[in-house]
Amino acid sequence: MGQIITQVDAFTDKPFAGNPAAVCVLSESIDDGWMQNVAQEMNLSETAFLVRQDDGFNLRWFTPSVEVPLCGHATLASAHVLWSQGHLLPDEVARFHTKSGVLLAKHLGEWIELDFPVNHSQVTVASPQLSEALGVSCKSVLQNSLGYLVEVESEELVRQIQPNFQQLKTLPITKVIVTSQTQPDSEYDFVSRFFAPGVGIDEDPVTGSAHCCLAAFWRDRLGKDEFLAYQASRRGGVVKVRYSGGDRVFLSGQAVTVMSGELITNLVYSQT
Repeated sequence: MGQIITQVDAFTDKPFAGNPAAVCVLSESIDDGWMQNVAQEMNLSETAFLVRQDDGFNLRWFTPSVEVPLCGHATLASAHVLWSQGHLLPDEVARFHTKSGVLLAKHLGEWIELDFPVNHSQVTVASPQLSEALGVSCKSVLQNSLGYLVEVESEELVRQIQPNFQQLKTLPITKVIVTSQTQPDSEYDFVSRFFAPGVGIDEDPVTGSAHCCLAAFWRDRLGKDEFLAYQASRRGGVVKVRYSGGDRVFLSGQAVTVMSGELITNLVYSQT
């Protein structure tokens, strides 16, 4: 029998929305090259690979071109698969060992809550090419370990933005979060979009790691600890954000299994 792979739409309660991720629960550690090839074959923004260990699961994430140190929606998708396929009981906490440290996920009714490291941003002076590549005026520009965080004047600008991705690729930093506060009558506190052409993802539909940056940013500006956020990509997705200071942020989302299949290529396992 080949390797089972499951595709999940994360940060949504309906199929064909949110952010799709592929999830492989492996019985043993596997060759990095094989995982990268599978991620390229799936051609989704992220493919997650899990291996059980004594106190949880080792978790790694691959885009079609590179391994990344943190991915929110593929972690949400992984937790969803562990519970829905019986790898964990519904009341068990999912514990992931990753390149970003230990991450936790809890099953809370129809939602999954992720315990992630917060990512603080500092005001920076970006080159004029950033605004030119985005095609909008930047109200403020900050920088964090993920990339640029750009605030613009309105939700409408966030939704309408059409970046020049080839130009974005030429910048020193090629990952960009664009965000704005919503109107007072909106059900959401803020909206965002995330562009990462430098790692093969022109636009990511819904980005958990971006909300690790947005949590602290909007807490400082809005003076509150809990938010309902919307990532305004074509697919769109909803993220509950809870951050009261410190070094951890809590992101909640829903997830839907779209399909499950079998990889029938030979698996080449390593001894690591």
